[in-house]
Amino acid sequence: MKRKGKASEREDRTPTLKDSLNVEMLSKLKETKKNLVNLEAEREQEKKREQEKARLLREQSKSFEELLEESPQNWQDYKK
Repeated sequence: MKRKGKASEREDRTPTLKDSLNVEMLSKLKETKKNLVNLEAEREQEKKREQEKARLLREQSKSFEELLEESPQNWQDYKK
């Protein structure tokens, strides 16, 4: 039995979109994909910064009572 080589496997399979695109178009698509991934990462970082900024603003505007309620310590022991 003879084993088929990679070249014959390529001939047997159906052509893909990658096979039909020229090198220039393929490189443009890859560059666009890379840019979109970078943009998405920047948006995610900006979203995290905005959330952190909003959280800090909420914490700064909390009343003393709200801070006491959120504290893990049992303030009833100190009240006696």
